[in-house]
Amino acid sequence: MDTTTDLVKSISITNLANQRVAVVDRIHSALDLLNEAEQIAKTAHLGFPRLVLDDAYACRGRPTVTGDYAKRDEAEAAIVSVIDVRGWSYLLSESGLRTFMDAQAREQWDRQLADGDVPELTAANIEATFTQLYGARGDMFERGVLACFRRLSWDYRTNQPFRFGKRIIVKYLLSQGSTNHRVTNELDDLLRVFRVFDGKPEPDHRHGAYSLISDARRERRTEAENDYVHLRWFKNGNGHLTFKRLDLVEKMNVILAKHYPNALASEVR
Repeated sequence: MDTTTDLVKSISITNLANQRVAVVDRIHSALDLLNEAEQIAKTAHLGFPRLVLDDAYACRGRPTVTGDYAKRDEAEAAIVSVIDVRGWSYLLSESGLRTFMDAQAREQWDRQLADGDVPELTAANIEATFTQLYGARGDMFERGVLACFRRLSWDYRTNQPFRFGKRIIVKYLLSQGSTNHRVTNELDDLLRVFRVFDGKPEPDHRHGAYSLISDARRERRTEAENDYVHLRWFKNGNGHLTFKRLDLVEKMNVILAKHYPNALASEVR
């Protein structure tokens, strides 16, 4: 079975990897030509500009940790890193794999992309990474429920310290006037659980809680809803979430009981 093809039906991994090789080869050749031109200029006592690269590549006339200006291999590695980061970002989004990730996994990948800490964009690395993430979706499924529950504040009576009830209050849904990606990522974990428990496919991450709230705010509304939740937000940034399907809420509480076996029992005592 071709796992990569199964996971990424809308993207040709082989073609993407081959295009990446072609781009890197041309970058290498271009830098070779620039180096050759510089040597000719020096021999002829002509001027030659420093290799000009964007500041984002950390190579534009700035000293490295050794005190020297960026060398050819450093410049090439920096350029290739940018190519790979953009490629991984595209793959994770357009393949739909982010749909299977919980908030923690998304945050980890976003941090790696921001730091340029990604594997080379080869077909083998893509397949290995996607297979690992896809195989962990069951663990991420439950981890997302647990993380959202643990972040609830017990300062609000609506939030029950033993289980999910009919309503929950989440803090910082809005932060400095904008929708908070971190919080909506966690709400997406709950929405994904609802849909799976309801026998439906996972929702596309591009049409999750962030999109639901943002669309409503553009229309100057302070509430939004879908088949599973009604969400209302306030000036203090808090969001009040009402669950529409209590049968599915009880299934989430089974996940809590699995990891905290004494929690629901404590509520009864």
